[in-house]
Amino acid sequence: MEHPPPWDRGRAALAYDEASRGLVLRFKHAGRTEAAATFARWLAIAGRDLLSDADLILPVPLHRWRLLRRGYNQSALLAGRLARLTGVAWSPAALRRRRATASQQGLGAAARRANVTASAFEVPAARRAAIEGRRVVLVDDVLTTGATLGACVRVLRAAGCARVDVLVLARVVKPASLPI
Repeated sequence: MEHPPPWDRGRAALAYDEASRGLVLRFKHAGRTEAAATFARWLAIAGRDLLSDADLILPVPLHRWRLLRRGYNQSALLAGRLARLTGVAWSPAALRRRRATASQQGLGAAARRANVTASAFEVPAARRAAIEGRRVVLVDDVLTTGATLGACVRVLRAAGCARVDVLVLARVVKPASLPI
């Protein structure tokens, strides 16, 4: 309560725990992208109130080098499937990661905030008009400390979004003893 997140509302489909960890990590790192359809249905249920008046769904972007290494952006897969399920428009290129950052795995809250700042992201000039005044739902796979989502939200607000809500597959509820 003392340090509220910069987004307006947030929802998670799952708690990140022993039961969900394997599902999330296989999806995120092991190419098990077939899970995206099921996960998107879970997101649609968890985020029903966020999506009911949303104008646009955006994924948290990966830097192009990480995208090349991994082969896919798990947040974009979720966002695209969610858009198809709900009929809400989506824009995979409205938010761009312009600077590569180190992996957040194993970092504490302060280190995560220092690693991923708003300077890592941008709304390309050609996309600015598409998000100005819009109510956006920002989709990501895991919310740990909120550093990445917070940086994205600050950039989206600076670009003129009317509201930014976040919707994640899994939310770390306790200090993580499980690596992401």
